[in-house]
Amino acid sequence: MPEPTRIPREGNLEGVPADFAPVVAAARTRIASTFGPERLHSAYIYGSIPRGTATPGVSDLDLMLALREEPGEKERADARTLEIDLDRYFPQIDGAGILLFSTRTLLSDLERHDLGFFTACLCTPLVGDDLAEQLPAYFPTSLLARETNGDLGLVLPEWRRRLAVNDPALSRVLARRLIRTGFTLVMPRWGSWTSDLERSTDIFAGYYPDHAGQMRDALRVARNPAGDHTTLLTLIDELGEWLAAEYTRVHGTKTPRT
Repeated sequence: MPEPTRIPREGNLEGVPADFAPVVAAARTRIASTFGPERLHSAYIYGSIPRGTATPGVSDLDLMLALREEPGEKERADARTLEIDLDRYFPQIDGAGILLFSTRTLLSDLERHDLGFFTACLCTPLVGDDLAEQLPAYFPTSLLARETNGDLGLVLPEWRRRLAVNDPALSRVLARRLIRTGFTLVMPRWGSWTSDLERSTDIFAGYYPDHAGQMRDALRVARNPAGDHTTLLTLIDELGEWLAAEYTRVHGTKTPRT
């Protein structure tokens, strides 16, 4: 097993594909003008666009705002308006999503190995001072695995509920979460980090070949989110239940949030 190495920040603005540069520029301007310095501490972009792997017309725009206070109804409404406007104006993206957190939450001890890791390693600074400067170095440890994805069992009932009402957004969310949980299950043994779904699937398969076929089914759904009901139910009831149990056995469960 290779020696664990520090997990670097995976994205950068210099790597944004040319087709998405206007989207990122508009997002930066609109975020700053909408929220202003009195509400906004900093803003970040994450996902395939800063990693340089985004596909025009397919990839979505993922943003995270660190607010000076806990987000309220006005902040959520302003973020939703911004999501709609960016998606409507730029055909390069297939949807936009904005996460809202207070700096207090992002820097808290409870979130040190979940949202703190997310901010420091998976998010690229877009506006304001980088919170990563106040966070520690991160390594591919069992603690990091536990605190990032050690709560899969809690979401399975909600996925079943959403499947029963034919929620069109479920398939993408479900497939990506299963793949990332499968990867973080083996991450400490592999000794590094990746957010690439295909690579994550291959790495997982190397450690759990008996479940490789199910994980590749999840990858197919992630690539083509219009998965059929039977496939999604099988992923929940078979891969999801096994993965939640194995995760608990290997890493334990995530510290409860209230």
